[in-house]
Amino acid sequence: MKASELKNKTKDELLEELVNLRREQFNLRMQQATGQMARPDQYRKVRKNIARVKTVLSAQKIESAQQEGASA
Repeated sequence: MKASELKNKTKDELLEELVNLRREQFNLRMQQATGQMARPDQYRKVRKNIARVKTVLSAQKIESAQQEGASA
């Protein structure tokens, strides 16, 4: 998942993506704890994707706040 792909999504889509990534992170954490994790590198990728989604969400929030300030 790339940040450019995320920038084209709406806030609701990003929040849904964040929930899905959190679920996946939880499942991977449980697999890791029980020793059933097939691909250990996947956990790191999910964490980075969560950070990307959060970054795009905060950028959109800042952008909307600036637009409201400019129109007022």
